[in-house]
Amino acid sequence: MSKLDLGPLGVTLTVSDAYLDQAAELERLGYSALWLPGGQIDDLNRLTEIVHATKAVPVGSAIISLDVYPPGSVADLYARLEADAPGRLVAGLGGPQKPHPLPALNDFLDHLDRADPPVPAGRRLLAALGPRKLELARDRCAGAILLLVTPTYTSAAREIIGDDSTLVIEQMLVLDADPARARRTARRPLQFLSGLPGYRASFARMGFTDGDITGLSDAFTDQLVIWGDSDAIDGRIGQYRQAGADHIMLHVLNDGDQPGPIEVARQLADRLIS
Repeated sequence: MSKLDLGPLGVTLTVSDAYLDQAAELERLGYSALWLPGGQIDDLNRLTEIVHATKAVPVGSAIISLDVYPPGSVADLYARLEADAPGRLVAGLGGPQKPHPLPALNDFLDHLDRADPPVPAGRRLLAALGPRKLELARDRCAGAILLLVTPTYTSAAREIIGDDSTLVIEQMLVLDADPARARRTARRPLQFLSGLPGYRASFARMGFTDGDITGLSDAFTDQLVIWGDSDAIDGRIGQYRQAGADHIMLHVLNDGDQPGPIEVARQLADRLIS
């Protein structure tokens, strides 16, 4: 299966009164893909709106939860967008959040294969952390989306999915060089996600101790969430690329007077987009 053409760098959007205008601006700035995180997908038509607000950039879901949307809804979304804007939608899928998820994932993918028109494997990505999900992403999708991983684990994931699959890293970051402020912001999503069994198991596979994970240690936080000035962020993103990532999805965290996603995207565009 050929790789998805996502380009090197994308940005996640946050639904707001201005998010469609921001999507158009991000495309003009040169970002090569736009993504809507799962927590922002209260309606699958949000993805349709982003496609229609932009001209040519790929638009992906990161991710559509199998716990929330049935395969028929995903297939209908794909069919409508293929008619209006062919080649634009990338269906990032994930879940379900329950023990032994692989049978449910395979069943969901079976339904997408049988849809009319089918949602082809070459336009699907799977949120995958553990080895078995990575193998499923390799075998039944165009590749995988990884969140909260280290460059070392990125290299290990590349070994599993092989050179012909697309490896996307959703990278949380804070544009703030003050360690205490930046870590405080970084720990907000880590506190929630570290309580989910799948993420906790993933962190353990990366070598973090129970103390690191439960206490959200500095080392744990610093290795999973990029923070610092533009130079620091540029350098860390480079590490993921060297480790085998095809596409980095910038997921900006902010609090208080820290710059938000569109401000960070503007500041980083000249540095990160060649």
